[in-house]
This record gives sequence, C-alpha cells and structure tokens, in this order.
Amino acid sequence: MRLGLNCGYWGANAGDNVALAQAAEAAGFDSLWTAEAYGSDAVTTLTWLAAKTERIKVGTAIMQMTARVPAMTAMTAATIDLLTGGRMLLGIGASGPQVVEGWHGIAYGKPLARTREYVEILRTILKREVPLVHQGEYYQIPVQGGTGLGKPLKLISHPLRSDIPIYLAAIGPKNVALAAEIADGWLPVFFSPKRIHIFRESLDEGFAKRRDDKTADDFDIAPTVSVVIGDDVGACRHQVKPNLALYIGGMGARGKNFYNDLACRYGFAEAAEKIQDLYLSGKKAEAIAAVPDELVDEVALCGPKERLKEQLAMWQESGVKTLICGTGSVEAIRTMAELTS
Repeated sequence: MRLGLNCGYWGANAGDNVALAQAAEAAGFDSLWTAEAYGSDAVTTLTWLAAKTERIKVGTAIMQMTARVPAMTAMTAATIDLLTGGRMLLGIGASGPQVVEGWHGIAYGKPLARTREYVEILRTILKREVPLVHQGEYYQIPVQGGTGLGKPLKLISHPLRSDIPIYLAAIGPKNVALAAEIADGWLPVFFSPKRIHIFRESLDEGFAKRRDDKTADDFDIAPTVSVVIGDDVGACRHQVKPNLALYIGGMGARGKNFYNDLACRYGFAEAAEKIQDLYLSGKKAEAIAAVPDELVDEVALCGPKERLKEQLAMWQESGVKTLICGTGSVEAIRTMAELTS
C-alpha cells in the first residue's frame, strides 16, 4: 500500500505545507495532493509544491470540473506533467450544488453525464491523435451557434505522457461505478474499509463496462484519511470530528448532502440526522459532539502508533492501494512511513 499526503486547502500556512511535502518525499511517500473549494485553488498550490520537491508525484484532489472547461484542465495537466518530468496525477470531481451554482454560477445539471464527457475530452486532447471534436450535452467543440470561425484543434505542445492518470472523486453508487469504468483511480472521502462491500457492486459494475484492457488490479483506490497520532485516543478523535460535522451537517442542503447520505449508508442515519439538525441550527459545537466515536474510527486513524498499526491491516485488506494521509504533522508522516514499510 502506497502512501500519499493531502495538503488540503491553503491559508497562511504555505511554508508549513512545503515542509510537510518535503518530509513526505524524504519518508518515501508516493504522492502529494492539493484541494480546492472556494478559497485557494488546487493548481497554483500544487505547482508550488512540485517546485519545492523532486521525485514525489503531485496530484489534485480535486480540480472542480465546473471551474474549468476540459480543454483548460488538459492544458494544465499536460503543462505540470512536463514541468515535473511526469509526476502529474489528475484528480477531478463534480463538487456539490452549493459550490457549483453558488460560487461558479453554473447549473449543477447531471454530474454523471458531465463527467463522462469531460473525461472523454481530456483523453482525446492528451492523446493528440486527432483534432478535438466533441458534440455532447454539456460540451460542444467546436461550439455551435457562435461566429462559425471555430475549428477543431490539437495541443500545440506534445504532452510528455498521453496517459496522465485520471482520478475521479466519488461517493455515490453511480459515480463510483463511473470511476471504475472510465478512470484510472478513485478518490473517496470518508472511506470506511469496514464498508468496502457497500462499494463493491458499483466497482464491479464499472469494471465490467471498461473499454480498455485495464482491470481492477490496475485501478487505484486512493482515499484521503485523517491521521492523528497521540496517546489520548479521545483527544485524537476530537481533532477529526469538526471536519466530519462540517461535511455531514453543513456541506449541502437538507435532503441534498452527499456526505450525510454516506453516513446513513454506513449505518449512522440517526447520528447523521442529529448532526445535520444541530449544524443547520447554528449549534456547531453540539454538532461536533454528536459525531460518534465509532464513525471516526471507521474513517480515520487515531491514537498511539500501536493502535494505528492494528487499524492499518483493515485498510490494506480492503483493496486500498494509495492511502492519502490528511495530516499536518511531520511526526505522523514519519510514523505512517514506518508502519507501512
């Protein structure tokens, strides 16, 4: 099982993220990742970290599809891949209606259809075999109804790799199946290795529809997992609960919250409802306190090194190939490297 590091969103701690990235590279981590919501963007921060490292792969977890037309994403990925000597991992995702419509000003629409078109366009551009022509529901290239002057084009520059790995962020059954069908890897959030059976049917459905020669053995399941090391397990769990409460309770409207739905599928429906009620009522501290310890233990690694060692066996057995550590601790990076060596 490979290790990755998720640096997440950036604020005033840019220097810390550089130190973490360099520590991860020194410890033998396979990859590092950046994220975006409606603050720091994933690409600028990733490029900064790539310039401060030498060997470690660099990935976006995720680039929001609605923030960029697919041609721009392909250009960006090809450029970073060239600049880094082939280290780029392209993670993309649909985000949610609140961000897509409230921030980017685009109708959320049908994320499955948009994603399928998006990946098809990316692969066509990166292969550079033919000029780009795509007429779909979401993307018409060349555009219809314009000046009539648009013409099919190919990348001016030749990509270093025409097969830059594409990862999809997904948690819903249909999105997970789509990832297994058209992508090289899957970026699940709040993944529970104990519940891999919940995703197995979707994964198998997607693998059965693949048009290339890749199999499940070639597919990278790469969840981001919060890692908090310390002797007091309860205190470690408490560092994870605010993020779980935010997503389960407030990252989406009532009845349209993918993370709340996921908690329900895991068997925590009663807790998920309570967390959402409290969070949407402005009672964030109470919402955090309502996050069950059992849920934290399923989706995060918390406690002393010996406890993490016991927990890691379940992650390895679930089929995870890249465990992306969500941590701001150099000690945690070094401990994870030791435990998986």
